[in-house]
Amino acid sequence: MATNGKKSKKKIIIFSSIGVVLVVLGFILFLGSKKEPILAVQVEKVKARTLTQVVTATGKIQPEVQVKISPEVSGEIVALPIKEGDRVKKGDLLMKIKPDLYIAQRDQMSAMLLQTKARLVKAELEFNRFRTLLEKKLVSQSDYDQAYAEYQTAKASYAQAEASLNQSNESLQKTTVISPMDGTVSQLNSELGERVLGTNQFQGTDVMTIADLSRMEARVDVSETDVILVAIGDTARIAIDAFPNRKVNAVVYEIANTARSTGAGTQEEVTNFQVKMRIVDKDLVLRPGMSMTADVETETKQNVLSVPIQCVTTRAPKMEVKEGQTDGQSGTVVAAGGTPRSKADNKPKEIVFVVDNGVAKAVPVKRGISSDQYVEIMEGVSEGADIVSGSYKAINRELEDGAKVRVEEPRKTGPEQKSQGT
Repeated sequence: MATNGKKSKKKIIIFSSIGVVLVVLGFILFLGSKKEPILAVQVEKVKARTLTQVVTATGKIQPEVQVKISPEVSGEIVALPIKEGDRVKKGDLLMKIKPDLYIAQRDQMSAMLLQTKARLVKAELEFNRFRTLLEKKLVSQSDYDQAYAEYQTAKASYAQAEASLNQSNESLQKTTVISPMDGTVSQLNSELGERVLGTNQFQGTDVMTIADLSRMEARVDVSETDVILVAIGDTARIAIDAFPNRKVNAVVYEIANTARSTGAGTQEEVTNFQVKMRIVDKDLVLRPGMSMTADVETETKQNVLSVPIQCVTTRAPKMEVKEGQTDGQSGTVVAAGGTPRSKADNKPKEIVFVVDNGVAKAVPVKRGISSDQYVEIMEGVSEGADIVSGSYKAINRELEDGAKVRVEEPRKTGPEQKSQGT
């Protein structure tokens, strides 16, 4: 019996000890969960910098001046003395259309003109005779009027025949096509012996393109949100795919007034405006259609306070709403003190996180222009303040106003890290 009592006491002591340990562990875990986490962040000071705002767009290299050559008359090409890439001067022969049909029309109109001229001479003599007889009162007024009408009709027929002959001569001349400018045959679409359509009554055949390759330009499509930043005279730096190690200088000289839309009526609809930039550098041999990317420098500001672009984020304002603080009639949430919040107050605000004594404070800011790396801060922070610059996850998701932080050095990457490790 005594042995059983001892065993029972021993079990009670063991289970009691386990229970105490579990309670202590639970209490420790509870306190640990209540402890505010400390986030590791990187910071960068607010500094005065020179910022250049850039609008980036893609497009093609094209000649400033190029002319598409289409014949004004239809027929077979019987002479084509040039080939693609040839240089031509103004007045040089580009092609000749078979003239046989137009020579026949010219000869027909010439014969018709002779006939109408003979009728006109006869009608004129008859009219003069009746005019003399009328003065002597030997013919009636009606006979005179009829002779006058026949004379006027013959005169109109002659004028019409003369115009037809001129038109035939002009069509015959248009069978010979000459260059309207000095330039290069940048594109040749037809061959000798091919039949082409003229532009007199149809959309003519696009036979070739003459371009002045000494004056090249960049044509880019700029979005409707960025085009308002671009102005005539802005400088651009152009990266041409064919010359990867070179940037070409250009100047904006034309901005389209009318937009061009693609994918109209769909979710992929895009509205752009064409911007033309005159290429200043002349030492490169550029060809029409080369792909390029332009960085248009739209504005530069000297010595403005700035931070890295990633420092600026948005947060929706927090509202402490208690029971009974909702306007049941309008559904407007009422903030502390009974003043309704406007919709503008509920909009997300742009902020940066300023680190002060290990605490991140959310500070609303007003942005200005931005470069590819930095953004101007017009209001909200002062020079020298420590602004959270990383990590991206911390800035955009984890940090809140008043959060405790630990500043750490940013991780080194690339050649710098490699050199430090050796």
